[in-house]
Amino acid sequence: MLKNIFKNNLKVCHKIFRRYKSDRNVLKLKEREIIQDIFPSTASDEMRTKFTRETQTLYAGFDPTAESLHVGNLLVIVGLLHCQRKGHQPIALLGGATGLIGDPSGRSTERSMLEMDTVEKNLASIRKQIEGVFENHRKYFWNGDQERLLEPRILNNADWYRSVKLIEFISTVGRHFRMGQMLSRTSVQSRINSESGMSFTEFTYQMFQAYDWLHLLKEHNCRFQLGGSDQMGNLMSGHELISRMDKRNVYGITLPIVTNEEGDKYGKSAGKAIWLNPLMTSPFSFYQFFLRSRDADVERLLKLFTFVPLRKITEIMEQHKRVPELREAQKKLAQEVTLLIHGQEGLKTAENVSEALYGGNIDILGELTYDDVKVTFQGATLTELLMEPGLSVLDVALKAKCFPTKDDAVRIITAGGFRINHQRTTNIAEVLSPGIHILKNGISLLRVGKKNYYIVKWM
Repeated sequence: MLKNIFKNNLKVCHKIFRRYKSDRNVLKLKEREIIQDIFPSTASDEMRTKFTRETQTLYAGFDPTAESLHVGNLLVIVGLLHCQRKGHQPIALLGGATGLIGDPSGRSTERSMLEMDTVEKNLASIRKQIEGVFENHRKYFWNGDQERLLEPRILNNADWYRSVKLIEFISTVGRHFRMGQMLSRTSVQSRINSESGMSFTEFTYQMFQAYDWLHLLKEHNCRFQLGGSDQMGNLMSGHELISRMDKRNVYGITLPIVTNEEGDKYGKSAGKAIWLNPLMTSPFSFYQFFLRSRDADVERLLKLFTFVPLRKITEIMEQHKRVPELREAQKKLAQEVTLLIHGQEGLKTAENVSEALYGGNIDILGELTYDDVKVTFQGATLTELLMEPGLSVLDVALKAKCFPTKDDAVRIITAGGFRINHQRTTNIAEVLSPGIHILKNGISLLRVGKKNYYIVKWM
């Protein structure tokens, strides 16, 4: 009897172990459409074996070209998180050195040269963002074994380039690059044939990114690199360099470049990026960006940007198709991504502001802090006014500079084109009163037409 119990328990253990090993296979992310290609293209069996047999280290790079990452960078971060969830070691590599060079991939002109102070500021900001996203994931999205969730490593390639000497680098690393292969890269070809051309600085970018991978392989046994599909040329350069300087096999995984219906990179339409920094794109604006996703796109976006199981996504979409006007799929997408980037407080603020704006809830608007209001209504004119007895609607409209002239103010207000705290007011002589015109947080939100906001902070 004890023998049978032991055998049955052993079978259970084997099943759990096999499932655990299977779950470690990063290539299964193809089911979520996160993986576009692998390199070498014939290495899928080798990669699967490595993932299932032991913990692997994977990295993705982020150059500090701005103070914040944006939605276009988000899928790569989510890719690293999925690798972490499967029990592997993620590395986020900050380009403190390569950011000074500039990646030509996907660009028609050369990036402006950044000052060192700017690069350092950007690096600190991006490091904090990435740490925050990994922490939010651990706190709100991970319910598994904490030991399996390996702590991410955030490295800066400037740390090793400081000790690299130019002549030594060119004579040892440079000799392994072939001009024909370097010139054949899509990112190089498109720029060389363009009107602006390509500088030598940008041309060398692929050398430095290749060396980054070689360094990470030597120091951290990092055999895998993640990147957008526009990074395939850089991945290939790294693979070729390693094949000549280190005999270990390495592999590249590319993720799709998500675009909108106009073909612009997702989150960068009309030249306006959706930033991950809440001071650059408010949690409300971030939430609304995903909430406005088209019905035709939302299922794929749920697969790409959330950790919702595929079967649950199928259920959400079936419900969405029955009552699309409720936009339940878009709400789920917006909630999940906002929680990942901005945490519980950011999501709460975004939902409260959405209710205040579109649900007409004045009470919620009154709960927002002055900073919340400023960030939410980015671009709104900010005015601090001293409260005086008998101040009228016309008085505050003119003091807040809502209208160029008094005649314009009288005409538009009486025609119904002016609102205070979402309430239309047509009486220019109406005296301001707390609770109606002035919220309990000491703020009045003025609006002319549909989109022109003015914020008054009462002193």
